[in-house]
Amino acid sequence: MHALAGFSLVSLLSFGYLSWDWAKPTFVADRPGEASVEQPAAPPQPPHIIFILTDDQGYHDVGYHGSDIETPTLDRLAAEGVKLENYYIQPICTPSRSQLLTGRYQIHTGLQHSIIRPRQPNCLPLDQVTLPQKLQEAGYSTHMVGKWHLGFYRKECLPTRRGFDTFLGSLTGNVDYYTYDNCDGPGVCGFDLHEGESVAWGLSGQYSTMLYAQRASHILASHSPRRPLFLYVAFQAVHTPLQSPREYLYRYRTMGNVARRKYAAMVTCMDEAVHNITWALKRYGFYNNSIIIFSSDNGGQTFSGGSNWPLRGRKGTYWEGGVRGLGFVHSPLLKQKRRTSRALVHITDWYPTLVGLAGGTSAEDGLDGYDVWPAISEGQASPRKEILHNIDPLYNHARYGSLEDGFGIWNTAVQAAIRVGEWKLLTGDPGYGDWIPPQTLAAFPGSWWNLERMDSVRQAVWLFNISADPYEREDLAGQRPDVVRTLLARLAEYNRTAIPVRYPAENPRAHPDFNGGAWGPWASDEEEEEEGRARVFSQRHHKKKCKICKLRSFFRKLNTRLMSHQI
Repeated sequence: MHALAGFSLVSLLSFGYLSWDWAKPTFVADRPGEASVEQPAAPPQPPHIIFILTDDQGYHDVGYHGSDIETPTLDRLAAEGVKLENYYIQPICTPSRSQLLTGRYQIHTGLQHSIIRPRQPNCLPLDQVTLPQKLQEAGYSTHMVGKWHLGFYRKECLPTRRGFDTFLGSLTGNVDYYTYDNCDGPGVCGFDLHEGESVAWGLSGQYSTMLYAQRASHILASHSPRRPLFLYVAFQAVHTPLQSPREYLYRYRTMGNVARRKYAAMVTCMDEAVHNITWALKRYGFYNNSIIIFSSDNGGQTFSGGSNWPLRGRKGTYWEGGVRGLGFVHSPLLKQKRRTSRALVHITDWYPTLVGLAGGTSAEDGLDGYDVWPAISEGQASPRKEILHNIDPLYNHARYGSLEDGFGIWNTAVQAAIRVGEWKLLTGDPGYGDWIPPQTLAAFPGSWWNLERMDSVRQAVWLFNISADPYEREDLAGQRPDVVRTLLARLAEYNRTAIPVRYPAENPRAHPDFNGGAWGPWASDEEEEEEGRARVFSQRHHKKKCKICKLRSFFRKLNTRLMSHQI
């Protein structure tokens, strides 16, 4: 009799698990009248870590920042946790992801210029110990779902070789949300959805935001809460192409700006996907001992529906609109909840912070990040006092900059940005410096000229007091040359520690046609060694006065600058 009762109970539980609609991101918990899920009285240690990264979500594009976009889940999680309102990321995709997983500035990984492109023989340096590798050493099970964008030309570059036990997602920078096709130029198209190290052809057709939330929930359902878990969910949303299920578009049918309408629908869909992940944490016994971190990867792309208002600039720029991030921490383990933190935090800080929470050590790793958990959880002062936003020697040099203008300390034509205390210095070309309010460009391009334009481009140095002027409206470079000189000296000090930029030429062998129609690893160790020997031979036999060689070098540099300018 007891055996029969046990069998019936197991059958019912199994049926409930299999019949739940994993793919549909609807609110399925935390509503009035719903029964709460019982949690263990004494949560195990160390904590489960869930890191959620969104792509191209603007600073203004969350409900608690006054947005016209509905994000009830993010609003609730942030309100019950700690909002990070002095939090910084990088202006484009690859740099933010590389700094999250290594705890190092771009100048210390060779990725300080642009992004890693699909056909480049480039990836996150293989000599770097990654965050998931450190967590594996501490006994964690590590899983990644979503967008990688840290290179894949060799198998050693893949997520499953860089510390993740499992991986479901895309390797390149942007794919179709349903077909998972990605084109890196005319006729250079391929499929990009991978499960582990295999192409996941059979999962095509599912909207990626829903698919990734479904996989995250499945990982939680099949994992024991007694073993620490690191779950990295890097949503493709809300990067272009602007695609959304129809039911979310209907909510924003009154928006006049079509791009904004599609973008808003994508944000709300992602918000509900986050809800499903949070609900799964509670259902399967993880929540009481979990730390949920939410972060954007760069500023919003204002010409694709995003908004960073009232911050200046957009994605791809070093103005606040490009580098000020959305971020919050939600956890029952926080000592001081329901508050806003003004502690200075950078995306590199997650590496030592999370390794410390896991019981590991990272002091010997020579990181650029700091352990900011006491600042987040207890309200202590942040150990971080400055941020090197970047130094990019390959980006277009500013027309009006020079070493002389930099007091002989720094060539102000070079694109660079640094924050020290309350002061922020930009040199070179920081990118388009407009203030772009939401819901503009409904009749592109006519209303473009109605935006607030950058007053002057005949300069290559800007200085702002970010604490007093977070919108960067009052340039103080002329009034405070002493501060300018001090920050230029800091840039020079950082630059002395920089390693050479790694931005190799594209290789035609990366074409998906040579890989069965899908993007994936294409270079072997032997091929890379041969390429290295060929480069050495070429350098030894290079004629310095060869006019053709000089022309080739000129056009290579020109092409690199044109591409980086587009990014």
